[in-house]
Amino acid sequence: MSSTIRKPFTSDALTRLAQAVALALPVVLAGCQSTSQVPDAESVRLHSLNTRIKPKPIFPAAQQAQQAPQDVWERMRQGFQLQDGVAVNPRVEQQRLWFVSNPSFLENASGRGSLYMHYIVERLEERNMPLELALLPVIESAYNPMAYSRSDASGLWQFIPSTGRYFNLRQTRFYDGRRDVTASTAAALDYLSRLHDMFNGDWLLALAAYNAGEGTVSRAIERNEKLGLPTDYWNLPLPQETKDYVPKLLALSELVMSPEAYGVNLNPIANQPYFEVVEVNQQMDLGRVAALANIDEDELFQLNPALKQRMTVDGPQHLLVPTAKAHMLTESLAKMGPEELLSLAPTRQVMADIARADLPARRRAYKVKRGDNLSLIAKANKVDVRDLQRWNKLSGMHLKVGQTLVMQDNTRAVTKGRGKTTAVASAGTGKNRQVATRYKIRKGDSLYVVAQRFNVEVNHLKRWNPNTARALKPGQTLVVYRDR
Repeated sequence: MSSTIRKPFTSDALTRLAQAVALALPVVLAGCQSTSQVPDAESVRLHSLNTRIKPKPIFPAAQQAQQAPQDVWERMRQGFQLQDGVAVNPRVEQQRLWFVSNPSFLENASGRGSLYMHYIVERLEERNMPLELALLPVIESAYNPMAYSRSDASGLWQFIPSTGRYFNLRQTRFYDGRRDVTASTAAALDYLSRLHDMFNGDWLLALAAYNAGEGTVSRAIERNEKLGLPTDYWNLPLPQETKDYVPKLLALSELVMSPEAYGVNLNPIANQPYFEVVEVNQQMDLGRVAALANIDEDELFQLNPALKQRMTVDGPQHLLVPTAKAHMLTESLAKMGPEELLSLAPTRQVMADIARADLPARRRAYKVKRGDNLSLIAKANKVDVRDLQRWNKLSGMHLKVGQTLVMQDNTRAVTKGRGKTTAVASAGTGKNRQVATRYKIRKGDSLYVVAQRFNVEVNHLKRWNPNTARALKPGQTLVVYRDR
């Protein structure tokens, strides 16, 4: 008998066999396809295998996320954290409807905020805080650093005097840290972070406390705990303003997330710093600094609104300057000698005018008689009804016979100046006091232009100058009240 001895396959033999099969298989498959439309069993098995093994998908969104956004709005959207877990909520929808019905509010606020948003977004990212918080100044102040409330709150983040001082925001007659863009932002984020920790990482409760105070929110939580009720933000018995506060922010962030869906126009804001810090080591007049660096004076003041008299007096030893002009200003200051630098300082006359305008107003009392009302009392004493209400903390027009009203003598000696703006009067009490100035109209001026120049409302200009026609004439004089 003969027997066949089979040799085991070596690794080389296996390799050659696999190569041969790989070369022959396409030929066989091609032959099958050319001779018949009916696939064989092996082809069916291979086709089934290929359909089950799908290539890994490529998501364009993931690729785009790796690239830095060109627009601050897009950068903000990527850092939103408060939308998760918030289902359809009628309180949010109500606020969203208001924003959609008043598109100019958001457009105007974002226009003003274009100077500050990039800076605020960067500070939030550094702390890993929700970027929705960059929209909080829209609700607080409409991104107006000059905003001032009836409760004496001021600045982008609306700090009241006491809270501002607690967070080291100094307030003097020349400088108000609550209106300082960088200092108030740091204080606001410190405060929000502290509230976030206080309420166990709940941002909605932290925001409610930022609006109403931590004591108000804590007492509402304790009340619900005693009654066995939920203690989340949506179920707390809070003041109406606070009940609307968080829904406003959530509604606003929804509009920013999908502006096209709600018909909202958000003008692009470049994802780059709008301003840089330039160090200064002496008192300077903003108008002279602006002229030196070819910067619009009003724009320079919008970046440095804490300098209440438009001078670097009593404030930090730096200025916020538009990025495009910062290098020019730094170089110019470095090249200037001591005498040239003195030319940038406020004049002695200006300092003397401010000192005189800051003299305390004389107070007097008036006892309400039968038949009196606020309008008659204001007219008889040559003051404004709104001033009477503010001095006496009156919310309405109701008076009682025998009630004592505080009256301010707001007349001042007129100071004659050489420029177009002259200090003439003061009104208000304490931190509410304002310095009045006379402004001489120039060619091309309008009520709107003057209001923008002094950061006041047009309707206030009209109230201060009741006999002024809509069309202004060069040489005409307007009275303008500004914070002292």
